[in-house]
Amino acid sequence: MHYQLIHQGDTRTWAVVLETGDEANACLLAFARAQQLSAAHLTAIGAFQRAVLGYFDWDARDYKRNPVDEQVEVVSLIGDVALKDDEPRLHMHAVLGRSDARALGGHLLEGHVRPTLEVIVTEAPAHLRRRHDPVSGLALIHLDKELP
Repeated sequence: MHYQLIHQGDTRTWAVVLETGDEANACLLAFARAQQLSAAHLTAIGAFQRAVLGYFDWDARDYKRNPVDEQVEVVSLIGDVALKDDEPRLHMHAVLGRSDARALGGHLLEGHVRPTLEVIVTEAPAHLRRRHDPVSGLALIHLDKELP
């Protein structure tokens, strides 16, 4: 994984490039920790050798794992970084394109890069925090204000 700070003002923006053999979740979480990110969003394109997409099963309150055991294009990957228990946590969704142009999508549980994943990470100006949601069992972003 290589990265470069490409903008620094009120917020920071980086280009992060992952290479063959890198696992996207592990690398991007390590990057978020190294940069001490408390809130950010990210977008990416590239390709995976294989991946695991998740689908949140509401009844089971857990992610169903859907392995993708083929080379796929990362048509779109979007996600965010927020704190949970003062540690950065990633939440990413991906749309993957197969060789026959069919698409698969879901929560990105694993993504094994081949040959590259080009990621733009933009820091948000405010902290975002996740809290355990007892209804879903997930750690969801908690905001301070709400409309009545």
